[in-house]
Amino acid sequence: MTDSITEFALALPGAWPDQPWEGDHVAKVGPEGAGKIFVFLGQEAIGLKCGNREEADEWLARYPDDASVMAYIGRSGWNSLRRGGAISDEEILEAVTESYEMVVAKLPKKHRPQGWQL
Repeated sequence: MTDSITEFALALPGAWPDQPWEGDHVAKVGPEGAGKIFVFLGQEAIGLKCGNREEADEWLARYPDDASVMAYIGRSGWNSLRRGGAISDEEILEAVTESYEMVVAKLPKKHRPQGWQL
C-alpha cells in the first residue's frame, strides 16, 4: 500500500510499516518488538490517535459524515477519518503528525527516535 499519506507517515523519524493482522497495514514507531502503532492505513479511512476522548470528539462534531470512533480503541481517543471526504489531505497529514507525536511521547525515552520533535 503506497500513497501520499502512507509515504508521509513512514517518512517520520523512526517510523516503519507493519501488518500485525492480515490485511491491516499500520505505521509504527519505536524498536521492533516494542514499537507502537500511530496510524492504521486503510484504503478508505485511516485510524489515528486524536488526543483524549474529549479532544477526539471534536473531530466527530466537525466532520459527522467523515469521522467516527474506532472500534475497540475509540475510548482511548482513536478515530477513523474517511479519505476523500470533507477532511482535507492537509488536515489528515496534520492529524498523522499529531498522532505520531502523542505515541512517541509515551514511549520510553530509550525507544524514542532521534529527531522526533518536528
